[in-house]
Amino acid sequence: MEDKITKQKLEKYFNVTSTALEEVKENVIKGKEDYAKKIIEMVSNYLSDARHFEKNKDFVNAFAALNYAHGWLDSGVRLDIFDVKNDKLFTIK
Repeated sequence: MEDKITKQKLEKYFNVTSTALEEVKENVIKGKEDYAKKIIEMVSNYLSDARHFEKNKDFVNAFAALNYAHGWLDSGVRLDIFDVKNDKLFTIK
């Protein structure tokens, strides 16, 4: 079991969360655009924070920000704001 947050691990999760973000942007449920906009903004902010922490070699907080970002995406999926089917990127009902 790996007990360190490496640059490679961060890049993996940056990729996963960025890919998931792009997918939700294309799959907003009609009538829920305002909620989607707020979630997408939060995710973008957390991704930006994660890059800032990574740049400063603070991998723990970068990883935490990535997890918060992805949590927002999963929340939007569970609340039926985004219509996605990819169970590798999202927690699907």
